Amino acid sequence: MSVTIKDIAKVAGVSYSTVSKALNDSPLVKPTTKSRILKVANDMGYEPNYAAQRLVSKQTKIIGLIWPTIERIVLSTLVTNISNEIRKTPYSMILSVEPIVESLDTFKRFQVDGVILFDENTNNSIGPSKIPILFYGVADQQNISFPVVDASHEQAMLEAVKFLHSELGHTKIAYIGDFSKTDRRQIEKLQGFKKAMDHFGIVIDHHFLVDTKGLDWYDGYQAVSNLLKSPDKPTAIVGGSYDISGGIIRGIKENQLEIPNDVSIISYDNIPQMANMEIPLTSIGVPVDQLAAEIVHSIIELIETKSLQPTIRKMTPQLKIRKSCGKVNRVGGSD
Repeated sequence: MSVTIKDIAKVAGVSYSTVSKALNDSPLVKPTTKSRILKVANDMGYEPNYAAQRLVSKQTKIIGLIWPTIERIVLSTLVTNISNEIRKTPYSMILSVEPIVESLDTFKRFQVDGVILFDENTNNSIGPSKIPILFYGVADQQNISFPVVDASHEQAMLEAVKFLHSELGHTKIAYIGDFSKTDRRQIEKLQGFKKAMDHFGIVIDHHFLVDTKGLDWYDGYQAVSNLLKSPDKPTAIVGGSYDISGGIIRGIKENQLEIPNDVSIISYDNIPQMANMEIPLTSIGVPVDQLAAEIVHSIIELIETKSLQPTIRKMTPQLKIRKSCGKVNRVGGSD
């Protein structure tokens, strides 16, 4: 027979309600008593009856996450951090890599309490939902349907150009990224770069805007290789993502150019791996641990307040200066 809460109460010498509170991590139970009850429960092989709990609380304590791709390192790192953050809470997470509609149908069957969705042009492609849905993406002030955690991509581009121009003296700055017409995060990065260059009065050479047509390492490698065939080369490059920038670094080195002596590079994204690349990469973006913590905090708040109202939570990008950037020198490269 399975072990019940009443069995644990009898062995631990406490009331049934005290055991229930201890197993639910209630602050009303003294830490020493809670620790003793948890040890007894573990020794007896107690397994929670989630179905019964759900009938009482009307919650499953499960959060669903819809993941758009298993290929990009940055998203893998963010999902790992989200999972670690959820582990600190009473909630669990289930992950789906199926298309959005199918994923939502699956999550409804599992009766998840809320859903985290990575917004890659999907904010307005799903209908109203009784389940709280939180988007990680770009907040459209004019047409927001769901709560959004926004990593402020436009602000990140402004900070990147400001650093290269105002602190290091670069004016020949290229942007290499995916010029997607549907992915709002990529659209905002490109628009943000153009606005930043205009803000500082820097004219953009048309061939300094390079479309990778993708977000992978090889896309960045091909793009920078084509850019460097031109006799007019940039002294600095803003890479649209960690994966793209890894390819950019390899392409620069294969063209017998030195980083940062000949060309500086700063990349969007802010994950620990950027410090451990063959050339430690200067980065701009919201630190991935902070982003994950905000996403988890926001979805749990939505669940527990039962709020379905669209809200915007703007994050603040941070600049991490490493060895891939240097001051421009008189002959067109970087010191």
